[in-house]
Amino acid sequence: MLHVDIPSRADIERLSAMRSPACLSLYLPTTPVTQDAQADRIAFKNLIRAGLDQLASGGIDKRSTKAIDEALSDLLDDDEFWRFQANSLAVFATAEETLTFRLPNALEPVVVASDRFFMKPLLRAITVSQSAFVLALSQNAVRLVEVSGDLPAATVKVDDMPVDAASSVGKASIQDRSPSGRIHGAEGQKVRMSQFARRVDNALRGLLAGRETPLILAAAQPLDGIFRSVCSYPHLVSETIEGNPETTSDADLAQASRAILDGLHRAELDGLRHQFETLSAQGRTTSDIAQAARAATFGAISVLMVDIDEIVPGRVDDEGRVEFEPSASAASHGVVDQIASRALASGARVLGVRRADIPGGASLAALLRYAF
Repeated sequence: MLHVDIPSRADIERLSAMRSPACLSLYLPTTPVTQDAQADRIAFKNLIRAGLDQLASGGIDKRSTKAIDEALSDLLDDDEFWRFQANSLAVFATAEETLTFRLPNALEPVVVASDRFFMKPLLRAITVSQSAFVLALSQNAVRLVEVSGDLPAATVKVDDMPVDAASSVGKASIQDRSPSGRIHGAEGQKVRMSQFARRVDNALRGLLAGRETPLILAAAQPLDGIFRSVCSYPHLVSETIEGNPETTSDADLAQASRAILDGLHRAELDGLRHQFETLSAQGRTTSDIAQAARAATFGAISVLMVDIDEIVPGRVDDEGRVEFEPSASAASHGVVDQIASRALASGARVLGVRRADIPGGASLAALLRYAF
């Protein structure tokens, strides 16, 4: 099972709002294969060294630098922590606390020292779903398959998961009559399958609680529609993997689910491009960094797309005015990152994407709540 701690919106808003003279952000590609984790630890050690050098060059006092060094070194030496990783690791450290997130996305190594955390790469984790759960559901069997970006699919053990429809309702067959004779025939089977579907949903709640991982259903009718009518998980995908899930391998389910995830992401980006074109005619979009900075400062952005790979050095003042700098430093933060943080604070939806996915290929694209 891929071990992830995908940040919630509340986590991202909290990190975006944190200020300290010494904020160190580290992003590291990792491997979930435990026996290969030593190379990740060596890379993390190198990032720590680079981060401490940045703090020193920024004039941070030795006491804060030492506290961060000790906290990150403790993390580096934690064998249990490195046993369970995903595809990337994000670490945010100040002299007072250290926060980590294991991410399903494969991110580039980055280290940034500033008075705030560097957030754009983290946004990618909540923008693009590269992992999913597939519920393979039939009257005779049920299994939950975890799909990740670059690992083989694997069946997940779920506590209290029913084995099949009949045994879940205490019957030898879902065609059995009830003691009163009321439940029988096709209508009776539907009632039994509804009971079965509710038990499956109840079993999944403990595992899926608090997650936003897409759940993709592999089932045939009428069980497909029945489960959807009782499912309590809000991230059940509308598209179904067709075919008999009993005879479909985990690998084939994973391949089908990745195509569905890709389609969902493309459809979302296409929808945003269409919105951008429509709202542009009303003066309610911008790809200009300076204008977006003012719009974010005054809460005018509803949706913001940012290029996660580019850092535009500079700072944004309290009035939203941008002062660009020739190079990054501890006092010269990424301007787009600051815009994203302010947009998040005002309730905007912020997506971390690649430049090719942004309308016009700019550093950012903003949909505005009103003409600004």
